[in-house]
Formats: sequence, structure tokens, C-alpha cells
Amino acid sequence: MTLDLPLIWAGLIALAVLMYVVMDGFDLGIGILFPFFKGERDRRVMMNSIAPVWDGNETWLILGGGGLFAVFPLAYSILLTAFYAPLIVMLLALIFRGVAFEFRFRDPRHQSFWDLGFAGGSIVATLAQGVVLGAFVQGIEVEGRSYAGGWFGWLTPFSLFTGVALACGYALLGATWLVMRTEGELQARANRWARSLAVGMVTAIAVVSLWTPQLNLSIAMRWFSWPNVAYLAPVPILVAATIWALLRSLSRRHDVRPFLMSLALFVLSFAGLAISVYPYIVLPSVKIRDAAAPPESLSFLLVGAVVLLPIILGYTAYAYWVFRGKVKADDGYH
Repeated sequence: MTLDLPLIWAGLIALAVLMYVVMDGFDLGIGILFPFFKGERDRRVMMNSIAPVWDGNETWLILGGGGLFAVFPLAYSILLTAFYAPLIVMLLALIFRGVAFEFRFRDPRHQSFWDLGFAGGSIVATLAQGVVLGAFVQGIEVEGRSYAGGWFGWLTPFSLFTGVALACGYALLGATWLVMRTEGELQARANRWARSLAVGMVTAIAVVSLWTPQLNLSIAMRWFSWPNVAYLAPVPILVAATIWALLRSLSRRHDVRPFLMSLALFVLSFAGLAISVYPYIVLPSVKIRDAAAPPESLSFLLVGAVVLLPIILGYTAYAYWVFRGKVKADDGYH
């Protein structure tokens, strides 16, 4: 049996992107919420809750970007050219955010500056990611094998809305992470934030779900033609059930379940995105197989992925297991 290497690699790249979104999303969400928690003790607990894992979370961003370059070079060249400006902004924001994370503990005299850098870097990086997502879904102008749009082709009302929507979603992940990892008044405040953000996230999902088919006819046909409506109905049904479970778990002040439901909401949204774009890797014209590298390259790289992915998953799981449980202000990262 011959392996469908382009499809396998598309799945692996999608997995890397999903892992980055759900794992780095909550620590970016902590940064987004940072300005709304003024007390130093609360802020120290917030930082300590993500300190052991935030570096490892960004491994998936490197894996996704590097994998796209090696396996789908045509898609990489088009996407990088189309999104050069927001991607550079995102990377600079992530760098400054990382520096601020380290320096707030080492340079207490300028702590307010580093706090601003941590929050600002988190917000800007998230908005840039959301803008790229929206522009990707809206479609990219391609002529031949090259990007044919303008410098600001990514800047549209839809992409700006998805930027704000992703910030709301990451903040929800951050708030539910705090509900799971903290206690007392900080946990209660995080719960209140999570309730408001859950409503915002639900609204954003509804708006994007209604707006997206109007932007792309192929996506509209994918979701609203028969018998696809019947086949794909489980996705919106599961989204509705997850939203209900999330709101119920927050109202009952559960510790772990709100975070798990928030993760599930992101996974289902990502599944909906994958369904919408398949078999394209660059909407609306470049398909997965058309953008793939030669089979020999795909086979060689797949061997490396088979070795490395279990290692990455293993040390990630181990780190989360070791640093599980509630976080105190005097724990850890000094």
C-alpha cells in the first residue's frame, strides 16, 4: 500500500499548528489578562503558573513553520510573502514578550516596564496570529506560483475581526488555566473573567461561522450543500454541547473542566477550519498535492518526524505532569 505522503504531512503540520494554538494560547492568554490583575502577588502567581512550560509550548510553532518550509515549499513561499508584515510583527512581539518574562524577575526596579512588555507582546502577537488566520481563510491572490496581492492584502475587516476573536479565545484559555491552577480570590476573579470571555468567544464563533461562507463560495458549498449538511452536522452540535458544558462548569466552579472544555472548543473550531479548507493548502487555488515537495524528500523527512514527535510529546507531557497542581506566589520562578 502506497502512503499518501502529502496528506500525511498536511495532517502533521495541522497537528503542530493545533498544538501550538492550544498550548501557547493559554500562556498568551495570561499575558492578555495581565493588565487586569493589579496586585503583585496575583501577577507572580500568574507568571509562576506558566513559567515551567511556556518555552516548550513554542516548540510547536517552530515545528509547524519549519515543516511547512521543508514539506510544502510552494505554500510556504506564497504564505510568507502574503503575510510577511503580520508575521514579522508576531515574531518581534513574541521575542519582546519572552525577554520581558525573564527580566521582570531579574530587574525589579523596572518591573512595570517589563510587565507592559509582557502584556503588550502577548496582545500584539495574538492579534497578528488572528489577522493571519482571517486573511488565510478569506483567500490569497495567487498568479502562477507566486503571491499576486499587495503589501496590505491581509488587512481586511474580516481579518481584523478574527484577530480580536482569537485574543478573546486565548484570554478564555488563560482565564480557565488560572481557574485550574490557582485558588482563593485569584481563582474567583479568573472564573468571573472566564464567564464573560466565554460569552465573547461564543459570539465570535457565531459571527465567523456566518461570515466565512459569504467570503468563499467553496466553503459555503462544503457546509450547506446536501448531503454534506448531514455528514458535517456533528461538528456544530459538538460545539454547542461544549459551550453548554463550559458555561455549566464555570457556574458550578469546577477547577479542571472549564479548561478542558475551552481546549475542546478550540479543537472543534480547528476541525471546522480543516473541513472548510481541504483539499487546499492556500485558498482558493493551491491544493495540498500541488504544493508538496518531491516524494523522496517527504519520505526522508517523515522518518525524522516519526522519531522526533514522540520525544516532543513525551517531554511535554512529563513537564506538565511534574508541575501539576495549584500554584503559590512563593513557588518557583525566581
